Amino acid sequence: MELKKKVLNNGIRVVVVPQKDNPAVTVLVLVETGSKYETKDISGISHFLEHMCFKGTKNRPTPLDISGELDRLGSSYNAFTGHEYTGYYAKVDKGHFEKALDIVSDIYLNQIFDEEEIEREKGVIIEEINMYEDIPQRKVVDDLTSLLYGDQPAGWNIGGDKDVIKKITKDDFLAYKKDHYVPNATTVVVAGSVDPEDALEKIEKIFSSMEEGDKKDKLPVKEEQSKPEMHMQKKDSEQTHLILAVRAYDTFHKDRFVVRLIGDILGGGMSSRLWAKVRGELGAAYYVGADSDEFTDTGVLSARAGVEHSKLEVVISAILAEFKRLKEELVSEEELQKTKDHMIGSMMLGLETSNSVAMYYGFQELIKKEMKDPNEVADMLRAITQKDIQRVAKDIFKNEKLNLALIGPVEEMGMLETLLKID
Repeated sequence: MELKKKVLNNGIRVVVVPQKDNPAVTVLVLVETGSKYETKDISGISHFLEHMCFKGTKNRPTPLDISGELDRLGSSYNAFTGHEYTGYYAKVDKGHFEKALDIVSDIYLNQIFDEEEIEREKGVIIEEINMYEDIPQRKVVDDLTSLLYGDQPAGWNIGGDKDVIKKITKDDFLAYKKDHYVPNATTVVVAGSVDPEDALEKIEKIFSSMEEGDKKDKLPVKEEQSKPEMHMQKKDSEQTHLILAVRAYDTFHKDRFVVRLIGDILGGGMSSRLWAKVRGELGAAYYVGADSDEFTDTGVLSARAGVEHSKLEVVISAILAEFKRLKEELVSEEELQKTKDHMIGSMMLGLETSNSVAMYYGFQELIKKEMKDPNEVADMLRAITQKDIQRVAKDIFKNEKLNLALIGPVEEMGMLETLLKID
């Protein structure tokens, strides 16, 4: 695929990825803002604003006007909010590209923020927060984030604070949108069966009218840790859900792909080390895995599992032993090659659909303002050596970078604290 890229006069970045044999088209609009760009008095507004974009526009005044039109197209559509981005998309049959572009752009550009809808949606947002708090596999992720970054935007829940949500007003939305939904923070991506020149022309016609503005930046993240840290939430549950994590590298770091490979060695598949040990040998978990997350200024490598209570200490010790093993022993050539093949194969299979292609290129352009095609990434993975794995493992697997978050019927932390050692 040969993508087309253009920067409009107002600063909006446009990427078109034609896929001749794909019967579908995805329209995706990304904006470089999320919970890291918030302050205490508007915590959760990025996610709340995402919801409000579907609650009425100048051209489609009611929520049913928007959803009804998308449903009539047989569209797969949604929106999402992260720490550093927000996105809106619709995937449609290729014959409906122009209509999908019209709707998604309308959602992004022309919100009306009806005050009655704002009040109604507050209840929806609060129930969404409540729902995730009742899912320990999800809640433990939020607990880890809070443990890592504390009381700063990077450590806050993306959904926000329920008491703050109740106070957010139309004026808050308008001010936040003015500060962040600006052209030079916006990326429009189209992937699928489209004529690239025609798509660029249609996108430019719609988005060139978006007025320029000064983008407000986020506060730099402060990372301070000198010893292993732990957060425990006592909960009557059938499993104890845990995440063991170490601070790693941001998305611009030269060794980010090495960290990804380490995550895959540990827990990237059913033949990975943690799967074989924790599920296969110990029989202590149904789900177990590991991966890395990268942001513009932080990164983390984490291993996670839902385990039988009586085997909690054994599992923690087993995971830490695998962390330590990566520091002390070279990964075999065979295991390293298997892991590279797994990651490259998974990446390629993950790019079969227009929406996954749109996300792949869109996030690169939004965050990095440059893009690597999958073959370039594959070559970078293939170039990583056994010594690279060990070198990075020695850097990240240290006591002062180690964190444990868990939810379950654990009575006290003392015994667990004595286990938290890698060095």
